[in-house]
Amino acid sequence: MTSLERDLVLALRSELAAIEPSRTCDRRAEAIALGGIGGPRDAPLARLLLRLANERREAVAAGRDASGLAAFDWATAPDHCRLAWLRGLFLARGSLSVAGGRTHLEFVVPAPDAALLATRLADAGLPAAWRVRRGRGVVTWKSADLVGTFLRRIGAAAAVLELEARQVSRALRGDLNRVLNAESANLQRAVGAAGRQVAAIEQLALTGELAEQPFVVRAVAEARLETPEATLGELADRLAIHRSAVQRALERVERLALVAPDRPSAGRRRTSPPTSDPASPLA
Repeated sequence: MTSLERDLVLALRSELAAIEPSRTCDRRAEAIALGGIGGPRDAPLARLLLRLANERREAVAAGRDASGLAAFDWATAPDHCRLAWLRGLFLARGSLSVAGGRTHLEFVVPAPDAALLATRLADAGLPAAWRVRRGRGVVTWKSADLVGTFLRRIGAAAAVLELEARQVSRALRGDLNRVLNAESANLQRAVGAAGRQVAAIEQLALTGELAEQPFVVRAVAEARLETPEATLGELADRLAIHRSAVQRALERVERLALVAPDRPSAGRRRTSPPTSDPASPLA
């Protein structure tokens, strides 16, 4: 990730760690989620551990500080306790990557707990994939919508807005680049076609065949020579005819130049070279 992306993730974790639950049960649920972890991974988590020190001591006294997910009674807990627990679990065992425009959130838990966590997330309307990687359980979201919904529900509203704003900005830049590339390709094709048409018109003019063409073809050819940069629509407006008529006329010019590039004009007479016949009166 870039430094900006790392700063965004750190800001998100800081926002979550700064949440002060109003309910005692929510504080306990969050403290249980922090059970069994080692030292803090970053400053936001360190501050949260310090703030919930009393609740963590209570969890230890009650034997609910184990690293396993079973220490939290998900089945009977109300939704607000579940969200507090999930918030603590994300801060303790979750990671978020927003590199390259892709959003990826995962939890790393003991291998036996991966399926249980995936089941709980599905129960909360947030289905996730899970697997065992190098002996650890990994529960993953790769959907930006699911990640955004989860983060909003656990309290990271401001950071999610910033994340979504960056994603929209990135998408707009991508769309703009695609439009510019398409316009550039169209312009190159138009320039190439105009160049071929001008060359064909000049070739037919040299052989005299252009003069034999219908009036519309000659008018279109003249307009193309005068304004090689004009589009078919602009030529049609200038000549007060349909765009399709302009296109057919130019296609005819190119076809004639390709099929019979050296054909002499029908009105031009070929002259025979003088003979050296002694009987000729000019000899």
